[in-house]
Amino acid sequence: MRDSIPPAERLIITLRYLATGQSLISLHYTFLIGKSTASVIVKETCIAIWHVLHAAVMAQPNKEEWLKIADTFQQTCNFPNCVGATDGKDIRVLKPMRSGSQFFNYKKYFSVVLFAVCDANYCFRYIDVGSYGSSSDSAVFGQMLITNALDLPGNTTLPGTTYPSMPFVFVGDEAFALGEHLMRPYSSRGLSIARRVFNYRLTRARRVVECAFGILSNKWRVLHSPIHLKLETAISAVKAACALHNFVRQRDGFNFEDSLSHSMESPIRSGVRGTTHGAAIRDHFTASFMSTQGELSWQMQ
Repeated sequence: MRDSIPPAERLIITLRYLATGQSLISLHYTFLIGKSTASVIVKETCIAIWHVLHAAVMAQPNKEEWLKIADTFQQTCNFPNCVGATDGKDIRVLKPMRSGSQFFNYKKYFSVVLFAVCDANYCFRYIDVGSYGSSSDSAVFGQMLITNALDLPGNTTLPGTTYPSMPFVFVGDEAFALGEHLMRPYSSRGLSIARRVFNYRLTRARRVVECAFGILSNKWRVLHSPIHLKLETAISAVKAACALHNFVRQRDGFNFEDSLSHSMESPIRSGVRGTTHGAAIRDHFTASFMSTQGELSWQMQ
């Protein structure tokens, strides 16, 4: 029997694939291994990377960690009681066998949705990969909010106020349903000055997830083009890239220019009606942002 390929070389092959997005044929010539061998190595190593790193770099925060995340959002994005920014992106894949049009999106290509929750340091705190490219990506996360599975801290007052106690919230775009723990911008029609200020303040907080996607795709360039792997392996590759993103981000920082653009596209999602309680909470945030204690000196500009 010949010598097996050592774990270090298997890791190098997988990192090369994720970082460059080159084909398995290219790996075959670069490392002098069979194409099928390269495919198996990428599949098994991506699964191992996610299994080992997930608990270390993307564990669900506890109450104390949520409070630290909220403090960072307040300091860097000027949005109090915010514990994460949410968004989804289409990841191009080959058409899965016998899938019909399930993964075919409105932009005329096959994709799965990467849904992510990001903190103010551009690290992913929660991801979900594998939803149909034509489906909503917020259902699972919304269910976690409803059942309080995220162990969020209790309500607290906003800075400079004594009433009312406000919940900790995530910020998203118009595609997400407004709720007690999820804020979305006001509709763009007929906005008052106060509502325009709220939308500006929310966008300052929500932009971090867009920057995180930019850092992710520019570091792990397999996401720049269709992933030529079976669907299950493609999902494992995306999960491994997200775990490695956090691993590198926590140790080496990031290049700011990488956060300015990315080639991943947002999935089309129909707007969802929110709750009356969520609308009342959003109005309280709006009033706080217009108060003397909560306003920013430049927000009216």
